[in-house]
Amino acid sequence: MSSVDSNDKWAALRAAQVPPADSEGDFSSPDPESYTGKRDIPQPQPLERHGPARVIAMANQKGGVGKTTTTINLGAALAEYGRKVLLVDFDPQGALSVGFGTNPHTLDLTVYNLLMQEDVDIDDVMMKTNVAGLRLMPANIDLSAAEIQLVNEVAREQTLARVLRPVIPDFDFVLVDCQPSLGLLTVNALTAAHSVLVPLECEFFSLRGVALLLDTIDKVRERLNYDLELEGILATMYDSRTTHSRQVLQRVVEAFGEKVFSTVITRTVRFPETTVAGEPITTWAPASSGARAYRQLARELIASTDK
Repeated sequence: MSSVDSNDKWAALRAAQVPPADSEGDFSSPDPESYTGKRDIPQPQPLERHGPARVIAMANQKGGVGKTTTTINLGAALAEYGRKVLLVDFDPQGALSVGFGTNPHTLDLTVYNLLMQEDVDIDDVMMKTNVAGLRLMPANIDLSAAEIQLVNEVAREQTLARVLRPVIPDFDFVLVDCQPSLGLLTVNALTAAHSVLVPLECEFFSLRGVALLLDTIDKVRERLNYDLELEGILATMYDSRTTHSRQVLQRVVEAFGEKVFSTVITRTVRFPETTVAGEPITTWAPASSGARAYRQLARELIASTDK
């Protein structure tokens, strides 16, 4: 990897290069934690009271990297550990809503109505899920119109933050599932968030594409949300059988160090099954490797938040 300014935490990833297959390097271990590092993750303690919530934007402008899967299953795992969690579907495709068995096209009220209609209350939009302590704000294709309609609004980038404000004291975590773009909706999510969690597929083009997201995060930090942090990089769709996955994972760790979660989400057929079932993997296949991975991720997130 070429030399970079050590003070620029984004520059390392922009400069990261995945070497050709015949290059030097030890990529022999299939265990992802041999790259991310095994960490002592404490068992979460019960809470005496809830709130205020930490708002986390799940963002990556590349589609198909596991944003929605991570939002669903991380949210469910956090709820298992006694945290009150609100999931916000901020993608007009409504995949997060579908993931809980909801048909987004039949909904009378969605996050779109909350954003655009002053007479809609957030309690009217929130839905219960099959997981105790986990609530959902659904979305459908109507949300795509908000990106156009918000352009002429005053403080348009802060609309989501404004509508979420009344429930921040009631939850421990708010996870916002962003659409795969860097448009006004994603900027709204970044402006409302305390931090950004970036699911990153263990594939070279995903690695290079993250630079665009990091540029957007920088601009939001400078102009709209001075306290926005990088929560972490989550490696997803890891395939231990391929050298390429190991190479990409090692380069991400070299670029971001401890900002890469120790937990790595491996490929499994269980995740598509949960979409059909309309429930998280933690309840659909609670003993599966995917469920265990998201519980470990939840413990990591709780531990970093409690510091």
